[in-house]
Amino acid sequence: MRTVRVSRIAAPLPLIGLGTWTMGESRAARQAEADALRAGLDLGMNLVDTAEMYASGAAEEVVAEAIKGRRKEVFVVSKVLPGNASRNGTLKACDASLRRMQVEMIDLYLLHWPGSHPLAETLAAFEQLRQAGKIRYWGVSNFDLAAMRNVEQLVPGRCACNQVLYNLQRRGIEHDLLPWCVENGVLLQAYSPLDQGRLRKPEQLNAVANRHQATPEQIALAWSVRLQGVQAIPKSANPQRVKQNADAADMKLTGRDLLELDAAFAPPTGPPHWRPHEQDTGWQSRFGNRGITRGGARHCP
Repeated sequence: MRTVRVSRIAAPLPLIGLGTWTMGESRAARQAEADALRAGLDLGMNLVDTAEMYASGAAEEVVAEAIKGRRKEVFVVSKVLPGNASRNGTLKACDASLRRMQVEMIDLYLLHWPGSHPLAETLAAFEQLRQAGKIRYWGVSNFDLAAMRNVEQLVPGRCACNQVLYNLQRRGIEHDLLPWCVENGVLLQAYSPLDQGRLRKPEQLNAVANRHQATPEQIALAWSVRLQGVQAIPKSANPQRVKQNADAADMKLTGRDLLELDAAFAPPTGPPHWRPHEQDTGWQSRFGNRGITRGGARHCP
């Protein structure tokens, strides 16, 4: 597995990691989901991304099962909900995630999206958790450039990651956010790199896939990690699909490939316009700043 390096995280990370969105929602499927995560770990995809929101914490329990006996080889990422992200709330949420995943430290702990609690409080809690040895690094998710600059002003040089929507069909971050993260050594994690199964498959994408003897999904994944400092975290509970995702990390697209993909999926033009979850599925209207709600409601990454 090829790796990605950024200056704010000491260890190299796999170019393609493992997502867990929707895992844990069905109790009957949890063993198969844990098995799929273990299959990914066996292939070198040793970063697992989850969140307290996913299945109201049950996804973290699936992660616990998957990493049992091999914690030292896994880089674990989780997230605190904005509604829980007061200073004390963040501390409590982290402790709850640690218990559910049965670990003593979370490698990377993120604020899931901007909320109503003062950001300075959340970041102070992150620093307190880091100094206590409960998290190794911290970062954010769904932050635009203005929000990232605010983070940098509050705690310079500490934010290690920004996890955002990025794929062939959602390229708005290329305007300003992606270059800023790369320039400042902040890991850019691309969630939904296959657009949650909504990826169009125009003739250019199929042609590139045929040249590489790959699937269109593998080409889309390889495209999403073509730039230095970018990592993708696709989710799959199918071991065969997990293997295909891992293989995509070794695919190197040519200049011709990239030109053809640009023709099918145009890069952004004009003034910067990206906003978190641009054109996504109404995440804020459904979740706002609320904390975990039991019942496993559907949600975005």
